[in-house]
Amino acid sequence: MNASRGSIASQTPGYRQLGEALAAPLPPLLVAADRVATTVAQGVHGRRRVGQGESFWQFRPYGYGDARQQIDWRRSARSDRLYIRETEWEAAQSVWFWLDQSASMNYRSDSALPEKWERATVLNLALMSLLVRGSERIALLDRPDRPASGRATLNRIASIVTERQTRANDNGIPPTPELPRFGSVVLIGDFLAPPETILQAARTLAARGIRGFMLQVLDPAEVEMPFQGRRRFLGMEDEGELLVSRAEGLRLGYLKRLAELQDELSTFARRTDWYFAVHNTDGPAQPALLGLYTAIADHLDL
Repeated sequence: MNASRGSIASQTPGYRQLGEALAAPLPPLLVAADRVATTVAQGVHGRRRVGQGESFWQFRPYGYGDARQQIDWRRSARSDRLYIRETEWEAAQSVWFWLDQSASMNYRSDSALPEKWERATVLNLALMSLLVRGSERIALLDRPDRPASGRATLNRIASIVTERQTRANDNGIPPTPELPRFGSVVLIGDFLAPPETILQAARTLAARGIRGFMLQVLDPAEVEMPFQGRRRFLGMEDEGELLVSRAEGLRLGYLKRLAELQDELSTFARRTDWYFAVHNTDGPAQPALLGLYTAIADHLDL
């Protein structure tokens, strides 16, 4: 027994009906995320930045949501497009988000619990909500869209993230696109893909000067392995099935592998000044969100 993806049988009754949510101005998960974000925001003392910094970083095309005062007319005059002059501080205030969309995120061990993807999505959107309230710029790690702020950006990303849950076809490994140095990434998932693939992605981003914040979301059954007796474990990502006569005999080996994985991720985070925490879906979302937001706020000097 190991901690590979899909090692625990799925009891999920099926995907949630999301059509109505996609058509609504605020999808239900975003409403839930706003509620969680508001609770956390009430307990966080706001801080103002000392300064915005003036060191030039790059020119980027003018886009929706940019103020006309930001246009660099001298650079724009050399082409048929309008350009914004971006400073290092502005690059540092951009946060890219990755949400694990793989099939194992659809698991829950009890109908009273949220599926892992649902809790991860709420935490993801709640953190975005807190950041855009502070005018921070956000984007998705696996899309080419440039980071932007504002409620319209949050609503657009919420629709994209929610819609993707009807497919859930990725491999659970964070992408590693080229990002501006000093930027930040938030990675939320179960991190049960082969450990070397998760760590390689994190190392690649860290080597480029990117600061990372990782949150592992697990079902309590994945944390405790409480199964006993004759059990059939169904793989959620084409791994097949495993029939065992004494499930409790697998417990120690499984828990050992899970502990090793978490120790590797935690050690990496300490060595690279990243952030790593674990959240169980049978607990409230607020403490996990507060931990993430506090870590990012300290980094961005919010």
